[in-house]
Amino acid sequence: MIGRRHFGIGGAALALAGAGGIARAQGSKSVLRVVPQAEPQVFDPHQSGVNATQENAALIYDTLFSWDADMAPRPQMVDTWNKSDDGLLYTFTLRPGLKFHDLTPVTSRDVVATLRRLLVRDTQNQILASLVAEIAAKDERSFTLRLKAPFGYVEFLLCGSNGVMGGIMRERDALTDPFTPIKSRIGSGPFRFVEEEYRPGAKLVYEKFADYIPRPEPASGFAGGKRALVDRVEWMILPDAAVAYAALRQGEVDFLDAPPLDLLSTVTNDRNIVVGEVWPIETYAVLRFNSLHPPFDNVKARQAVAHAVSQQDYMSAAYGDPKYWRECYAFWICGSSNGTEAGSEAFRKPDLEKARTLVKESGYDGRPVVLIGGSDVLPYQRMSLITADLLKRIGMNVDMQLSDWGSVAARRAKKDPPSQGGWNLFHTSANGAQLASPLTSPSTITTCDGKNFPGWPCDQAEEDMRMQYIRETDPAKQKVVLEAMHRRLWESLPYVPLGQFKQPFLWRSNVKGVVKANTVVYWNIEKT
Repeated sequence: MIGRRHFGIGGAALALAGAGGIARAQGSKSVLRVVPQAEPQVFDPHQSGVNATQENAALIYDTLFSWDADMAPRPQMVDTWNKSDDGLLYTFTLRPGLKFHDLTPVTSRDVVATLRRLLVRDTQNQILASLVAEIAAKDERSFTLRLKAPFGYVEFLLCGSNGVMGGIMRERDALTDPFTPIKSRIGSGPFRFVEEEYRPGAKLVYEKFADYIPRPEPASGFAGGKRALVDRVEWMILPDAAVAYAALRQGEVDFLDAPPLDLLSTVTNDRNIVVGEVWPIETYAVLRFNSLHPPFDNVKARQAVAHAVSQQDYMSAAYGDPKYWRECYAFWICGSSNGTEAGSEAFRKPDLEKARTLVKESGYDGRPVVLIGGSDVLPYQRMSLITADLLKRIGMNVDMQLSDWGSVAARRAKKDPPSQGGWNLFHTSANGAQLASPLTSPSTITTCDGKNFPGWPCDQAEEDMRMQYIRETDPAKQKVVLEAMHRRLWESLPYVPLGQFKQPFLWRSNVKGVVKANTVVYWNIEKT
């Protein structure tokens, strides 16, 4: 990635970042220029849940079902479907006229191959994967899904984690080993990736796909009519926040994706700029442990860090003004229907002495703790610095390794020992909509099969309760299970909650139609 020192302010910066992209305007074509939160290093939607990967997926792929603004599943590529009386056999028929960007038709063979791959890779979908007896193509547009036992969330989970991870690929791509990222960037969504204009570290280009047929319903979250109302979406990679803000003020870019808050005051009174919300619920910041390797394979080491944490310190450093953040000790999001904080009482105030005692009791042997972090995402950089200092204060040696966030996102998927290119800790944040339920949150899946979210916590008792929660139909009984699960999470600590914050997004006032969804989407947007 191009470093910050290589950029000037304004038009000169964008000429560098876009390799002349703005100077070479696309005639009369309408162009939406976006500064993404980070540049994607992984493009395979089945490989990574990071925002950059999933935003790319939302542009170029389509899904069988999509989550609407209320996170209810709606048919997307599916035209009609039915379920047998015993709830075991689903039959789906695709909408007519679906095409991939290479103009080949989307068939049930593509869908079957994609689902088989998805059910291996998607951590959230392991529940459904364990229940699938067979997926088979009936004809070019129809396929069946047979279950071993009835399950109430089939359509919901066919959307994939984040609501876009279930993007349907060509059969030839989907047959790639599930643990090997696919090389092509060809989907059937409203925009196509323009390979010939891709400049890693500088610019990514997406063009309206003329053969895409939107659904007739209004856009709602990831669902409804995905109408490409601009001809091109260009991602301009500008790691320096000052450069990005200046470019927005000068009209050289149109949209800043999850920008740092430090410079927000420079645009709040600018009538040409909208300070708006995209994510439908507050964002959640966390410190994630690698539970496979010492020292955090020992629960006492994880508890030590949790007892040392001050959410106020993290939130103040990362997000500044308290009007944008609050403390929260709920694994399933404060303010949501599952926002219990039960079990967190002992962790509300930092206790360094207790933390040091727990470090000793854990058997920590002094080996370096590898803390990886995104230097180009300012809140992650600042949280990393706080954690590095905190670990030293409780008696741990720290090896802090900062790099661009895309590289961190790729590295965190590695299970190698920390001394061999792996890791022990990283910070991340996510839109709370996905994390607000034990069903949808990949972060609290504690299966012991190594297929869960990076960090790979193993707690079968917690997982058994999660399955009980998902299958329980009585809301009162479900709440009892939820609270028991939450208390258990504060004992086992797959990660440490660091608080919640409101993430403003910025766009020029001539940009209309921004859709609220838990991953930024660029359909329905037009420039006036």
